[in-house]
Amino acid sequence: MSSAAHRMKVLSLYKQLLRESQKFSSYNFRNYALRRIRDAFREGKALTDSTKIQSEVDYASKNLDIIKRQALISQMFRADKLVIEK
Repeated sequence: MSSAAHRMKVLSLYKQLLRESQKFSSYNFRNYALRRIRDAFREGKALTDSTKIQSEVDYASKNLDIIKRQALISQMFRADKLVIEK
């Protein structure tokens, strides 16, 4: 896979993670997920080893599935909004 193809796949995964994490009903979970995703991708920005990049992409894909599942569960059991959200 070429470098441009890797970059497009990673960018797509990044956008999906951000989009799904916005679906958390809890302000704290939502902001934690967003912050953690951004930090993890910033850390991985300097990677050059293709096997390490692929393992990180696989890890992010697994986390995307987890975030989707947890966001769905959080929407089922909504709590009152925090003062900061109103």
